[in-house]
Amino acid sequence: MTVRRLLALPVLAVLLTGCGIRATEVPTDFGPAPSRVRCSLAEPDLSTQASRGLPVQVFLLCGSSLVAVDRTVRVPDGTADSARRVLVAQGLLDELAATPSTAEKEAGYTTDVHGGMTVSGPRPKDPVDALRLSSPPGELTSYALAQLVCTFSDSAAAEGDGSVVLGGPGGAPARRYACTDEVRTRPGGTEPPSAEVTSG
Repeated sequence: MTVRRLLALPVLAVLLTGCGIRATEVPTDFGPAPSRVRCSLAEPDLSTQASRGLPVQVFLLCGSSLVAVDRTVRVPDGTADSARRVLVAQGLLDELAATPSTAEKEAGYTTDVHGGMTVSGPRPKDPVDALRLSSPPGELTSYALAQLVCTFSDSAAAEGDGSVVLGGPGGAPARRYACTDEVRTRPGGTEPPSAEVTSG
């Protein structure tokens, strides 16, 4: 009898410990599967970039947020400040509309800015730092507008205060748009805050 009891102990232990996780009728939601998007690129060769033009950064989409990547734009030496701002803005816009490189695509980068858009300087009643787009800012997707606002506001095309004055081709007054942390982290759900501006 003692031997039988000793032999039964391992079987009993297996039965007690092998129950695992109990089934539940309570629904659970642990969110989507983790993203495999890396959103990181190899360090660029800044000396080579500088030889090709003015080093700048543009904001591309990666995952659900905006991420800055390095680019260059060409601005002729001796260009006046007002014309320089417009040339830089057009160069930034062209870079935003360009198809991401192979390495950027593999890292998960995309853009919502479409080609063909142009930038011009302020109109007579606009603030001196205004930029006029060939497409009304209000008609752009929230992603594209966030890319433009954050790219321009962080460049020589703006005053460097985290905002940029943008208008469209029509007669509507220009507006000052701000690139905030919320816009960078949630460009699809948070449009850049803006306010109408007057000349001066």
